[in-house]
Formats: sequence, C-alpha cells, structure tokens
Amino acid sequence: MASTTEYSSPLVERFATREMAELWSAQKKFSTWRRCWLALAEAEQELGLPITDEQLAEMRAHLDDIDFEKAREHERKTRHDVMAHIHTFGEVAPSAKPIIHLGATSCYVTDNTDLILFREGIDMLLRKAVSVLERLKAFALQWKDLPTLGFTHYQPAQLVTVGKRACLWAQDLLMDIEDLEAIAQRLRCRGVKGTTGTQASFLALFDGDHEKVRRLDQRVAEKLGFPSSFAVTGQTYPRKVDTLVLRVLAGIGESIHKWATDMRLLQNLKEVEEPFEKTQVGSSAMAYKRNPMRCERACALSRFLMVAPLHSEFTTAVQWFERTLDDSALRRLSLPESFLAADGLLNLYLNVMEDPKVYPKVIEKHVWAELPFMATENIIMEGVKRGGDRQELHEAIRVHSHAAAAEVKEHGRDNDLLDRLARDPAIGMNRTELDQILNLREFVGRAPEQVVEFVENEVNPVLAHFSDKLGARSDVRV
Repeated sequence: MASTTEYSSPLVERFATREMAELWSAQKKFSTWRRCWLALAEAEQELGLPITDEQLAEMRAHLDDIDFEKAREHERKTRHDVMAHIHTFGEVAPSAKPIIHLGATSCYVTDNTDLILFREGIDMLLRKAVSVLERLKAFALQWKDLPTLGFTHYQPAQLVTVGKRACLWAQDLLMDIEDLEAIAQRLRCRGVKGTTGTQASFLALFDGDHEKVRRLDQRVAEKLGFPSSFAVTGQTYPRKVDTLVLRVLAGIGESIHKWATDMRLLQNLKEVEEPFEKTQVGSSAMAYKRNPMRCERACALSRFLMVAPLHSEFTTAVQWFERTLDDSALRRLSLPESFLAADGLLNLYLNVMEDPKVYPKVIEKHVWAELPFMATENIIMEGVKRGGDRQELHEAIRVHSHAAAAEVKEHGRDNDLLDRLARDPAIGMNRTELDQILNLREFVGRAPEQVVEFVENEVNPVLAHFSDKLGARSDVRV
C-alpha cells in the first residue's frame, strides 16, 4: 500500500504490471548488487586469491535478507549508497567483510546491475509484445474480408478491410520485436575494469598477471549471465548503451501511439471499440459516455516514453573523460520509468486486443455512404462497354456527384447518387444494373489475400521463434 502522505509514481501505482515494478524495486536492485559481489569473490578465489569457502558460503546465505533501515543509517553517515550496502552486507557476513568489493569500484555493482535489469526487462517486454502480436494476428484473420473505408488525410479514400488495417499495426510491432531481440543480443557486461577502466587494482591484486585479470573479467561476465564484457570502459559502461535501449523502448511508444490513435478515431466512428466493462463509468457528468480510456492512456504514456532517449543522449554527450556523476540522478529516473512505461503500454495494447468490439453494420453503413462516389470510375467503364462516350459519361456523373454531395452536406440527407444516375438516360443503366457494379469485394483489391500472406510469411515465423514467450495476459488495474 502506497503512502497517502507522500508522492508515489503513477507508473507503479496505476500503469505498469507488478512484475515490471518488482524488477526495478530496491529489493531486486540491492540483492543483485550482492550477487555481483559474490560473482567477483568467486572468480577471484578461482584464480588464486585467498578467499575461503566459508566466506563465500556466508555471502550466499545473505543475498536477499537486506536490512534496508540499517543501509539507510549507513548512507546517512557515508553519503554513499554503495558503501552503505557494503557495510550492511558485511554485518551479516562478517567473515566475508574484508573481501567484499575487493578491487572494485562502485560502478562494478551499479552498472553491471543496470545491465542485468535491462536484460530481464527486455525479456519481459518481448513476452508481452509477441503476445500482442498473436492477438493482432487473430483479429486480422477474423476480419480480413470485412470491407471498411480507408482514409487518407482522414478523408474517405478507397476501401480496405478491417483485417488489413490491423496488419499495419502488426507490422509496426514486428519491427519493435526485432529491435528488442537485437538490443538484447548486443548487451554486454561492464565486467571488472576498476576506477578508470584500466583494471590497475586487479592487476595489483594478481601481482601483475595480465592473463589472470583478463580471465577474471571473462569469468565475472559469465557468472552474471553475459557472453562477454566491454573491451574498454571508463569508470562506467558506455552511456550510449542507455540511449540504444531507450530508443528501442521509444519505438514501442511510436507504434502504440499510432495504433491507439487509430482506435480512438474508430471509436468515434462507432466502428471499433476498446473493451468497456459493465460497471465502468465514462464520464462523471455525461452518463452515456463510452470514452476510449485505455487508448487515451496509451497515447499519453507513449508521449512520455518517446522523449526518454533525449535524457540519455544529453547524458552521453557530457560524460567528461572517464566519467562524471551528473548522470546518476537522471538515470535513476529515466531508466526504470521508461521500462515501466513500456510495460504499461504493452499491457494496455494486450488488454484492448484481447476483446475489441467490431460493429459490421455501422462499418457497412459508412461504406455505402461513400461507395457510390468511389464507384464512378467503374460506372464509366461499364458505360463505355455498352457503347457510351467516355467524356459524356464523365461529365454527367460529375454533375450528379456534386448534386448528391450537396444533398449530404447541406441538407443531411442520404447519398442518392445511384438513384440520380439510374434516372439519367445518358447513363443507360437502371438501379439494379448499377448495384451489380458495386460489388464490395471488387473494391478491396488484394486486401484479404494480403492479410493471409502477411500472417503466413511475416507473423507466423516470429511467433514460432518466440513460442516459449507466448501466453502473457493483461493486468489493467484502473
């Protein structure tokens, strides 16, 4: 339960899932610090330093039982969070206290922990993203044949299908999934590099044995779950890594903002709606309202996420020489909150696509309100086949089209273009013949086939590749 007298992040309280909030918790962070210290001590012992099995056993026994109040007391005295937790760890593992953090600098635990949290956070996002993709696939196939108005400039254009439009959303998400996998594969450990990246402290510990220092770096990386470490660093790992990660997360924000905006526009048209629960209230004043709350929230969080890379770009640009500490406070905000926002966004996306409402009759009504205008070229072609003059037909249809448009816009009446054309001898076709030209299937092109081909060639291979990550369910709490 959050305090009611202190500010608490809405990302934790309202938007992100518990899983992601726990990943960025103090418990996870500081227990991972202890695991980093243990990995270092194990590797140092394996390479010959006088560290006993008893010392390692004592460290292993206290990886998670962190006395946070004791750590706060130490930090008030030292003004240094890493030293505070070294002392706190040492008090419950007293025999190991002399060798905890041996040869290391603060960034050994802080930076390696951030990279571990990145790795785990990206995996969580991948699991949600591929589950959203699975829902988009099902939606696209379900509605692949349903004609709907396509829009350019938010003006009626040629027909598409509801399923084909969903493929546009899925295509954006596919690129995000590809980027998530790529950045996960690029992540490396900071390793053990010392205060300015020269490994001088470790070289001293191993009496000038360069090979042992190289092996120490590699062993620690492997113990922390990375295939390798950065070949060179300053005191920190390259801060451009943060930028690369945040750009991938910002890309998720781009994709979701586009999808959520489309959904909001469709809800206004009453064609497609996000889920609306029986007891849900749309407005405190207007009882009839069914506001697209989830998609509006998605747009808001997307905008927050899309600017996150700027924080890291500025930080990277001003890292003087081997490092400066003006990155610390900002990173404590931007890194966890970006992951929390991305998690909340994918959670919303999954929630909406688990049960979106489609209204075919409304969609059909909108199609027929515009289709007579769209069909005029087809009518001209049919008239020419029947012996008509193309230019005369074009002029007659132009005049009738403007008159019908005026009826719709100025008087609010239905589109009566087909009736006008049926009454005109110059057109030479009755209403039944004109209706036969307006076969909706003829106006959607290859949209249904494109859906099937896209799913088979683009979506299914990705879902098969990530089959072990499928099955995520949404958890929208408010």
